[in-house]
Amino acid sequence: MRCFVLQHLDFEDLGTFAPVLREAGWTIRACHVADGLPAARDWLDADLCVVLGGPMGVHDGAAYPFLAREQELVRSRLAEGRPLLGICLGAQLMAQALGAAVYAGKAKEIGWGGLHLTEAGEASPLAALRGAPVLHWHGDTFDLPPGASLLASTDITPHQAFRAGPGQLALQFHAEADAARMEHWLMGHACELAAARLDVAAIRQDARDLGGRAAAAGQKFFRRWLDSVFAA
Repeated sequence: MRCFVLQHLDFEDLGTFAPVLREAGWTIRACHVADGLPAARDWLDADLCVVLGGPMGVHDGAAYPFLAREQELVRSRLAEGRPLLGICLGAQLMAQALGAAVYAGKAKEIGWGGLHLTEAGEASPLAALRGAPVLHWHGDTFDLPPGASLLASTDITPHQAFRAGPGQLALQFHAEADAARMEHWLMGHACELAAARLDVAAIRQDARDLGGRAAAAGQKFFRRWLDSVFAA
């Protein structure tokens, strides 16, 4: 089984999800968008595609022209009903491709915290995240696409996760984040954290205190989701 990953920042990778895939015998091919995007056939032939987070927004195509091509790749997986997981920016690209508006949220949501699962979320693999912390790190949000099922929310962000079709899941939050690499996030987003006047020391301490629970729950969710999509 082959997993194709689109990555926007070196430290925003598959994190704790990567060992789950490798233990199950998957081959992972990560493509940093700064080095170019994959050919359409390679993208569509992969068993699973994952679009990770990044600091740019879906409307920043004038500054980052690769976003238009990336959106085409996302749209093609959705249109062909192929398994696709979008995380943060990846979730926003999925929402946009499905006709939903993407826009600035009412506040930046950065730090470790929980989720409110909907009834559909409780009946999904996301139930593994019930009561567990995840990493939130976004300023933009999106409307729920037509026909999609809302799975999770927070007080700040009503639309945190949705299912678009079989094997097509969008997560605004970072269930994959590896708390052991938190310092990379804090350094890489230093300007954003300073502008938002957030307490870096508190985020660092939360990573130490909550990272173990977050990793265990995130991996449990991801295993369940893979099983639900790819079980024979």
